[in-house]
Amino acid sequence: MAAEEYLRELLNETEAKMQKAIEATQHDLASIRTGRANPGLVERVEVEYFGSKLPVVQLATATAPEPRLLIVAPWDKNALGPIERAIRKADLGLNPANDGNVLRIPIPPLTEETRRNLIRLVHRRVEEGKVVLRSIRREVIEELRRLKKEGDIGEDEEKRTEGDVQKLTDRYVQDLDVIQRAKEQDLMEV
Repeated sequence: MAAEEYLRELLNETEAKMQKAIEATQHDLASIRTGRANPGLVERVEVEYFGSKLPVVQLATATAPEPRLLIVAPWDKNALGPIERAIRKADLGLNPANDGNVLRIPIPPLTEETRRNLIRLVHRRVEEGKVVLRSIRREVIEELRRLKKEGDIGEDEEKRTEGDVQKLTDRYVQDLDVIQRAKEQDLMEV
């Protein structure tokens, strides 16, 4: 009975790890700009502020009041200059305008070549997410083989749990494919 409970717990942990991998990939993809304004573009930009590096999200609020405009409003006006420099350095193709109170960041339309490059980047990031999922699967299967070798579980339990892990992996890989298609669609919108 203890083995069944352990295997159930192992599956739950595996699912939680895979869910985190999906969330991390989604968060990563949010920083890839599309033709529309999205606060996620600048939230993770690292700002040198009073001797330490902080993400923009810890120094300011970023909003998208219009489809082609981002507004970054720092809580401390002294952070305005460092945030502006960090966004310029971040190689996002964005050119913030500083009015003394907030940064207004117009989002330029994407060229066809930029769209193709960004789609390749999306493919690469999604593939990295899939590699993480497969790595999680491999670790669990190695754990199952170790348990079988030590006599803690039988071959039937090993094969059944291995099948469950494969189903989880397939489901999350499919989720990544859906996320990829949605991001590509966003990028192709003019």
